Amino acid sequence: GAVHHRLIKEGLRMDVGLVVETGAAWSTHHFACLVGYGANAVHPYLAYETVKQWYGQTRTQKMMESGKLKKGSIFEAQANYRSAVEAGLLKILSKMGISLLTSYAGAQIFEAVGLGEEVIDTSFKGTTSRISGMELEDIASETVMMRPEVADAKMKLINYGYYKPVPKMGEYHANSSDLAKLLHNAIGLDKTANLKTRDNKENDGVKPSNAADYEIFKKSLETAPVSNIRDLLDFESDRLSIPVTDVEPASAIMERFCTGAMSLGALSREAHETLAIAVNRVGGKSNSGEGGEDTIRGKDITDVDERGRSDTFPHLTGLKNGDSANSYIHQVASGRFGVTPEFLVTAKQIEIKMAQGAKPGEGGQLPGPKVSEYIAGLRASKPGVTLISPPPHHDIYSIEDLAQLIHDLHAINEAAGVSVKLVSSVGIGTVACGVAKANADVIQISGGDGGTGASPLSSIKHAGLPWELGLSEAHSALMNNGLRNRVLIRVDGGIRTGRDLTIAAMMGAEEFGFGTIAMIAEGCVMARVCHLNTCPVGVTSQKEELRKKFPGTPEHVVNFFQFVAEEIRNIMAHLGYSKFEDLIGRTDLLKESPSQMGRIAKTDSIKLAPFFSGVPDSKDTREFLTSNEDPTASKDEIIHRNGFSSNLDRDISQSADVKKVIEENDGVTTVNFDIKNTDRSTCAMLSGDIARAHGNNGFNGNINVNFNGSAGQSFGAFVVPGLNVRLEGEANDYVGKGMHGGEIVVVPDQDAGFVSADSSIVGNACLYGATGGDFHANGRAGERFAVRNSGAFAVAEGTGDHCCEYMTGGVVVSLGSVGRNVGAGMTGGLGYFYDPDNMLDARLNHEIVKAQKIVSNEGEAQLKHIIERHFEKTGSEKAEAILNNWEVEKKSFVQVYPPSEANSPFVKEVENIVSDLRVSASSPDGEMCFLPVGGQLNPEQTQRCAD
Repeated sequence: GAVHHRLIKEGLRMDVGLVVETGAAWSTHHFACLVGYGANAVHPYLAYETVKQWYGQTRTQKMMESGKLKKGSIFEAQANYRSAVEAGLLKILSKMGISLLTSYAGAQIFEAVGLGEEVIDTSFKGTTSRISGMELEDIASETVMMRPEVADAKMKLINYGYYKPVPKMGEYHANSSDLAKLLHNAIGLDKTANLKTRDNKENDGVKPSNAADYEIFKKSLETAPVSNIRDLLDFESDRLSIPVTDVEPASAIMERFCTGAMSLGALSREAHETLAIAVNRVGGKSNSGEGGEDTIRGKDITDVDERGRSDTFPHLTGLKNGDSANSYIHQVASGRFGVTPEFLVTAKQIEIKMAQGAKPGEGGQLPGPKVSEYIAGLRASKPGVTLISPPPHHDIYSIEDLAQLIHDLHAINEAAGVSVKLVSSVGIGTVACGVAKANADVIQISGGDGGTGASPLSSIKHAGLPWELGLSEAHSALMNNGLRNRVLIRVDGGIRTGRDLTIAAMMGAEEFGFGTIAMIAEGCVMARVCHLNTCPVGVTSQKEELRKKFPGTPEHVVNFFQFVAEEIRNIMAHLGYSKFEDLIGRTDLLKESPSQMGRIAKTDSIKLAPFFSGVPDSKDTREFLTSNEDPTASKDEIIHRNGFSSNLDRDISQSADVKKVIEENDGVTTVNFDIKNTDRSTCAMLSGDIARAHGNNGFNGNINVNFNGSAGQSFGAFVVPGLNVRLEGEANDYVGKGMHGGEIVVVPDQDAGFVSADSSIVGNACLYGATGGDFHANGRAGERFAVRNSGAFAVAEGTGDHCCEYMTGGVVVSLGSVGRNVGAGMTGGLGYFYDPDNMLDARLNHEIVKAQKIVSNEGEAQLKHIIERHFEKTGSEKAEAILNNWEVEKKSFVQVYPPSEANSPFVKEVENIVSDLRVSASSPDGEMCFLPVGGQLNPEQTQRCAD
């Protein structure tokens, strides 16, 4: 870094290459840092020597001979190491949205934590380092500690540097099995108690909670090695202490508690539902995580017997009548797993997962073994197939407009606030201001210490930053820009105690999320096998036999929350504050702790005071705690509403004929409207009304809505079965976003003078996250057509790049040319592409999917009937030309399919087919005819259909 910057200063950097020869680089992050700070090449000689030594071991050679390891030369082994490092570098580049290593080289896309000004100015000029830290002398001292006589004495390493905790001399982990035992003692959790054994135990296996044991748990964290920025802080009050009886009750404080966004799938049903019930009991906010939620959880539990058991939830114990397992917050992630209209309208708050604190730049990941039939059903995916969400950083900016998504969610559920989850990183203040202006109600700040059970180490290490930095920056930016009273701030990521929570409040947070520690409170023993589906206590496993060992009840989690709330009350009494809200934003009540900073050399030079002194003083200005729309109300009570851009949607929903059909759940009505491009999310509100009244699939009426004009973004969003939408004109991006059923047809204006098959008629990212329904566009679609489609049957007359990206179900037919990268990340569903010029193979992403000509009769029948349906709905000239010469034109179609569809009758010839041929998402019975033999045409049908 120093050489690189000096050469730049002297104007010589472009004349020379820099090669780093080092024994200190072995992981992907090491290489990324070296390249990011100017290295043109790296020679990791010690890493190569280690591979050589490994290769020469007797054990390695025996494994090669037995076939447990692939045989190869020492040079191949070293080449494999190099390939792994290069693949890891590409992954890091992809997280940042960078395509070429040359673009990353010297780009310095890093933030330093704990490095002083001297080091930064010398070697990392321009890099942010907000809390200062180690100087060159400190680094030199640490380097000298690596002494050669250790090698001479042939001493062995006690800890090989693994991240997993090693009992003796290993790396300290805040969350550990020892910590879990201490908390379990405090809250009265007996690991041997489960669904089978509880009946034989006193009080259903729930022991009395013990405040003394909680003090031991708390003390273990206070005396542990310094591992967080907050460990270096202490309280400094401006008031005298008061009696704890004068402090507001624990119940008022617990209303600010939330659970982290942990999905059903990552957690077992038992763990997920127990957390939701517990948080609902204390008046807090539970979070569904990405992956949807069973509709049965939307209703209160009313069938609990005297033993705390329910026939509705037979796998849970410790229940009470009136409990609710419905998550207060329903999450919408980039993967859209489980996001249906009913899921959205049953939420009290909807969270957009824009980034994951523990692994920013990557989407959620659920290993295949954890995708059971139940989980796959909720997520509209295939059992046993690994699920990966698109990278959310990249997604929100290039696939989806964040402000538009906020608008869409406000449209389908006006009674629910919208929260946006941001990752703690430098620049979050600017993003937070944009989110506030885009009409979000809550901003969630996620720190880098949050748990994520299924991620590779390279995803979660050296990624994300402490929430202390992101929270104080976001709070400051919102205050300085006059936006703080528009949003409520929530924080999570490694919060474990009342002390942590109080410090977070002083930095600006109003609500607080508990993740891993809440899982520990219901029985997690920190076995660290979440990704293997082998959790010994059934917290993170989908295996029935392991889930039966789940030891937790809602009472255990409530006990933990009560201990935390009481700890906060004691801190407040010590500081002299009776109301919790009076602590929010008060960084002046925090000071550096000299005793903590002096515990180790690395923290001795850290300077926290200058950083936190930049937070605006709010001691006397507390208006930010009340809503800008109604100063007499708390921000939690006020929900932003869409403006004029939803007026058309309101008009449709208020139509007397439409309301009558929804209320009676019967009948047919047709309404007609003109539309313009400022009319956004059109039909989302109507879909919400239907889903609220009848769920996803319970609507028996039929509403036809016809539009004429140019539609704005998200036209036809969240359309449900029984709602048929037709547009004569054109539409912008995100047509059919989240579509669940019904029908969307887009055709050109009757007076259009262009050839529809050669012209774009809908924009980018149409059918994003669709879970059902039929879509027909008589014209070309933009990029990312049917991205994350899991159930819609769609036809367009050509698409842009990335068609069928991340698709998990449904069928896509393109009657025209497509762009590059077709089928990237596609794990389910089928694609049919008209390819008379044999151009598709070069544009296909071959990583997962395969391509072939249509080989089965069922595949041909499916394609033909979908095209016939397309012609009937749109009058497409392209479809008619193909159908009129079918025997020839069918040979020009290429079928694209992922491995999960390889044995489908549509992909290969199968004898004794048991399922019906499906040609429409709206026709589960798979009927192939639209007109019975001898039947009469109605005015909307055409002669082609009769043929």
